Amino acid sequence: MRSTRTSPLRTFPARLAALIGLVILGALCPGTGTAQAAVEPGTQATGLHISNGRLVEGNGNDFVMRGVNHAHTWYPDKLGSLADIKAQGANTVRVVLADGHRWTANSASDVADVIAQCKANRLICVLEVHDTTGYGEESAAGTLDQAADYWIGLKDVLAGQENYIVINIGNEPWGNTDPAGWTAPTIAAIQKLRTAGLQHTIMVDAPNWGQDWQQVMRTNARSVYAADTTGNLIFSIHMYSVYDTAAEVTDYLNAFVDAKLPILIGEFGGPADQWGDPDEDTMMATAQQLKLGYLAWSWSGNTDPSLDLVLNFDPARMTSWGQRVFHGPNGIAQTAKEATVFGGGSTDTQAPTAPGTPTASAVTASSAHLTWTASSDNVGIAGYDVVRVSGGTETTVASATGTSVTVAGLSANTAYSFAVYARDAAGNKSARSGTVSVTTTATPAGSCSVGYRVVGDWPGGFQGEIAVRNTGTTAVTGWKLGFSFADGQTVSTMWGGTAAQSGASVTVTPASYTTTIPAGGSVTVGFIGSKGAKNTAPSAFTLNGASCVNG
Repeated sequence: MRSTRTSPLRTFPARLAALIGLVILGALCPGTGTAQAAVEPGTQATGLHISNGRLVEGNGNDFVMRGVNHAHTWYPDKLGSLADIKAQGANTVRVVLADGHRWTANSASDVADVIAQCKANRLICVLEVHDTTGYGEESAAGTLDQAADYWIGLKDVLAGQENYIVINIGNEPWGNTDPAGWTAPTIAAIQKLRTAGLQHTIMVDAPNWGQDWQQVMRTNARSVYAADTTGNLIFSIHMYSVYDTAAEVTDYLNAFVDAKLPILIGEFGGPADQWGDPDEDTMMATAQQLKLGYLAWSWSGNTDPSLDLVLNFDPARMTSWGQRVFHGPNGIAQTAKEATVFGGGSTDTQAPTAPGTPTASAVTASSAHLTWTASSDNVGIAGYDVVRVSGGTETTVASATGTSVTVAGLSANTAYSFAVYARDAAGNKSARSGTVSVTTTATPAGSCSVGYRVVGDWPGGFQGEIAVRNTGTTAVTGWKLGFSFADGQTVSTMWGGTAAQSGASVTVTPASYTTTIPAGGSVTVGFIGSKGAKNTAPSAFTLNGASCVNG
């Protein structure tokens, strides 16, 4: 499977350099790296445009992007995913395209179809060329000038779509090598598009693989913005493991907002990787507080599925990362508002009636199917949101356009209470339905297997690896693995999970990116341990209290 994004920092030394760079910039150059105030443009484009530092629609209505990235150029047969993305509440999708330099170019007819499908699904469409990723460090990457030529070649397809699309010139168009070289080509590409007559809002990604840890985009934002004669330019920062503290997130975003320079989080991840653990909670909370857009990476198809919002392009197989983005605090389902060009923000103020109390069926160790009686509305029902009720707290766990849904990602042998809300296209929300109580079944014995191996050892220590496979027919979420050592071994460090040890007994709970084990799938955790003269492998394993096959 093709990788659908490149690691933002190529090596551990580069990651270390990133952190050192941030410290040096903050400590030695407090006056640098600060976005300067934007000048209001003298002209405005038709359709989506920038006004007073914010993205607005043609009618002047503020538009805040809430959506995801979709890897269209590598999965051209998955364009139907746009309907699934919309069904989860998104108002925007960022679509990966190729200009032919590194990957096969998306044709004019294909791009026209993408735009048509975005419009049919009432999604604002951000179109981006991915071939530029990591230029200067990635030898196969194309240039921003080549990407600009690609957009100009699509002028006939793009013209007239200014209400519906944003042109993201090139994805992460500079690596970590001499990122200061980003500024001049970015300005030149912007001016080339404007000279060719393209009037759409333009989006530009930062250098440093999109993360701008050396502050080049932040420092030069005003001059880049001023280079666009229409003023219809928005900056895009990609937030992954460089942004692993709340201070880094809030400082960067507030610098642009204070300067009235338009910005959004064009990509971000939550699962930890070998470079760190992104602070997605602060990213989403700050974006909501500042009314900035965010576009999560990515719907499906990543080489590392920890970044998949759903597995295998199946919305019924939403990952823990997907649950966080769509249904967590400040998530898409709670905060997205449809563009008014599609009818969002209408004068309809009448809420739908409450749905019927849901009934549960097909309850398993990790899921339950809920069905309810439809609501009614004076205009029409847009969808339903299923919430988990715990005392006075509600958590959205699923969304549907029809009157049934399977709630996945539940813990085995656990009691839950669910209810349903209806919503219409204007965003009016019904009263809550009655609640239904559900208790999931225990994980059946024999529905898991565990492979344990020693990767390497040395006097007094060793590295181990544990692969946990779900041999059942439903996903397992919120798992706990148990085993015992025979020779006094102890776990000191673990990745992919968290270990707790009492004497010989060890329990392992998942990391955020390994919390769900799909049916027929597996997760792997690794660890460093200490040992004596003997290092016998554990002989038995349990998953959520049920015995697993060893091997």
